[in-house]
Amino acid sequence: MGLCGHATLAAAYVLFEELGYQGEVIRFSTKSGTLSVVRNGDSHRMDFPAQQPLPFELPMQLVEAFATTPEDCLKFADIIAVFPSEEMVRSADPDMALLAELDCRGIIITAESAEYDFIARWFGPRTGITEDPVTGSAFTQLVPYWANRLGKTEFRAKQVSQRGGEVTCELVGDRVLISGKVVLFMRGIIEINV
Repeated sequence: MGLCGHATLAAAYVLFEELGYQGEVIRFSTKSGTLSVVRNGDSHRMDFPAQQPLPFELPMQLVEAFATTPEDCLKFADIIAVFPSEEMVRSADPDMALLAELDCRGIIITAESAEYDFIARWFGPRTGITEDPVTGSAFTQLVPYWANRLGKTEFRAKQVSQRGGEVTCELVGDRVLISGKVVLFMRGIIEINV
């Protein structure tokens, strides 16, 4: 995978918190170039390349899947559908079979928010993920879009999946800085029998 926020953040967390790495920055060499994670107290900031989405012809499967017409449609790795209200994003219950017909990694729906600068959800039926709780790579596409639309570079955002997650984001040149808290979910032991 070219860019995976979950794996980058999880690896950095393990190095910082479980293995005792003493530095404040960890740099990873990836297919997307160098990705860095900075520890700042109980928050971690990821530095990712900005992925500028481009206008995209609205697919009818998307309109039918959500039973609504978005006010804007764009694409980079994912198709982005901009909805006219935050309630439409929060209450969306899409037809996954129709979304799976779309030729993209995933589908992001987003809208301006009263509490946050914007909210979003990410669906990836073609990748086997019905809905992702928090998708770092989605924000690398959303931040350039909302920066153009709102005329600002710093954002409070929330992915409003069932579990959800709040992030702060900043557009800095051709980079997107994504910050949030990390919570240890599980420790385990893997045994490999040869």
